[in-house]
Amino acid sequence: MADLAWGIAATGGIARTVGAVIAAEPGMRVAAVGSRDLGRATELAATLGADSAYGSYADLCADPAVDVVYVATPHAQHLEVAEAAIAAGKAVLCEKPLAASLADAERMVKLARQAGVFLMEAMWMRFNPLIRGLLTEERFGALRSVQASFGFVLPYEEKHRLWNPALGGGVLLDLGIYPFGLAHLLLGEPAETHLTGSLGPSGVDAEVGALLTYEGGARALLDTSLISPLANTATVVGTGLRADIAAPFWAPQRVTLSGPGFETEERVLDPSSNGYAGEIREVREALREGRTESAIMPLDESLAMMRMLEEARVRLGAR
Repeated sequence: MADLAWGIAATGGIARTVGAVIAAEPGMRVAAVGSRDLGRATELAATLGADSAYGSYADLCADPAVDVVYVATPHAQHLEVAEAAIAAGKAVLCEKPLAASLADAERMVKLARQAGVFLMEAMWMRFNPLIRGLLTEERFGALRSVQASFGFVLPYEEKHRLWNPALGGGVLLDLGIYPFGLAHLLLGEPAETHLTGSLGPSGVDAEVGALLTYEGGARALLDTSLISPLANTATVVGTGLRADIAAPFWAPQRVTLSGPGFETEERVLDPSSNGYAGEIREVREALREGRTESAIMPLDESLAMMRMLEEARVRLGAR
């Protein structure tokens, strides 16, 4: 089988990081880079060993040498790029969140399903082996609680993408998706959601605290912030086991398991199996098997997360 050829849409930090992982993965290569700035696209293409560089995302998506488009633009541009890629019949790996709004995400999923084209949200946390190992750990018994936080101090700058509502700014879509996503992965849909928080000068959500309750009494206590340095750790507790996930919990290098009746156990990540590698390997396997969705990161779960985050933003009065 020929190497899986990727097109990288955007040239920012995450595009460079994931692009480098793709370029280093056996059986894959970066074929092209696209950007609204041709100079930046040309520079990154040279860095990643790509043959082509384009000054528009449309031209990137139209390149016949590209099999998969990795969308790494700001949230508000995800739909535009994904729509062009899907129309060209390209598989799409779209950086999280899937889109800047629920309506955009729903349109993206509808287009992919109608076209029979592979689409997956690049939620790399789900592909980390230490996180995945929690799903099959029988010693947990019944899960009772998830606690998780992700926050740092980001001085206010009106044009910064996290403070700019036009670019899909706010803490929930960029940081909060991880603690909310961990709770959703382990506990599913909550029965009730209780929220508190504050807005930044531009009207976007600056900090959010949430208590999610579930049928049977399980709960999740989540915290995310752009104005305070949080622990960035997570703890998962069941009736028989506790898992302490070291910072950064969304890309952990270490998980400590403890509970009655056995010695404390520490699990350490194999560096070659980080979440970025896991998500691009999932794309390759899905395409080999003719699947248009991932079982690890299903589109319906991406939509459920977008729905939860959007409802939270509305309830907080965020722009």
